Amino acid sequence: MKDYYKILGVSSNSSQEEIKKAYYKLAHKYHPDKGGGDEKRFKEINEAYQILSDKEKKSQYDRFGQVFDMGGKGFDPRGQFNWAWGNPGMNSDFDFGDLQEMMEQMFGFRTSRARRDFKKGENIRIDIELSLEHVLKEQRKQIILHKNIVCSRCSGTGAEPGTKIKECFSCGGTGKVQQIKKTIIGSYTKYIVCPECGGEGHKPEKPCNVCKTKGRIKGEEKIDIFIPAGVDFNQIIKVKGKGHAGRKGGKHGDLYVRIFVKPHAVFERKGDDLFIQVPISFSQASLGDEISILTLDKKKIILKIPAGIESGKILRITNQGIPHFGSRGRGNLYAELVIKTPKKLTKKQKELLKKLKEEGI
Repeated sequence: MKDYYKILGVSSNSSQEEIKKAYYKLAHKYHPDKGGGDEKRFKEINEAYQILSDKEKKSQYDRFGQVFDMGGKGFDPRGQFNWAWGNPGMNSDFDFGDLQEMMEQMFGFRTSRARRDFKKGENIRIDIELSLEHVLKEQRKQIILHKNIVCSRCSGTGAEPGTKIKECFSCGGTGKVQQIKKTIIGSYTKYIVCPECGGEGHKPEKPCNVCKTKGRIKGEEKIDIFIPAGVDFNQIIKVKGKGHAGRKGGKHGDLYVRIFVKPHAVFERKGDDLFIQVPISFSQASLGDEISILTLDKKKIILKIPAGIESGKILRITNQGIPHFGSRGRGNLYAELVIKTPKKLTKKQKELLKKLKEEGI
């Protein structure tokens, strides 16, 4: 289990401000774009901060350790990684295959829905990494996915072209056969899956030479994934019908894409708002000034600094944050002013500062 406190070098009693400062320090040190950066370490630092900077996620982590749902839904105390984050109808770990097996054992038959789901292809889960700049606009990413695809020779039927699919002789198309069991208290009859057709109720007259009745083979597919503007860390995008091909003409599974947004060296994201630290001099803080700063999308804007402002004061720039996911508008950009203390002074600067000191400034 990862120790997120150890990764950031803080204790479990550390304040949010201490956690934030530790994150900034490590993020700047290990950022991959900097000399001596470490991408793997950088990702660990980001993952730790995403959890410890969020009160709800931090509370879950403190209670249960690393086993929790970073997306806020579908918490699984058994330690299973729930890929159903943010997807209504998919936040349960109960597998219909379990129900199918239970029904067969208890009642000796397979439900029609279970027979259909038995053929359905498996879902696929992948990760896509984006920079913070990339979430500003919607985009399409093309990937090559290695998966089970429909057999081109038999078109998914599992039968050699030109041959028929016949009703199973052993089970008469029911997919099940009787089995008589003898015990010390007598004999009883139960139904089991037909071993001849595997519970399908029918079988090819002649199996496909390529897929051997499976109706699918290993292959690859180019898939275009639409990524809306404003996606966030650990958000899931569902691409319906782009999972593994089903068996013998069954439905395709779905593709679930988890978004991983890399931390930025300058901007910090909180929801749809962005935060940036802007260094200013003592004279600018005292007298006021106008300075230019660059937004995340490289726009130059003028920031007015009021005279007499204190270090740590935050100024808001509206509509310069992250686009709202699924709706119009953007978050805000918050600029935290930090007064710089010069490390080296010229002789003239020292003299001027001494005069200011004499004046009580």
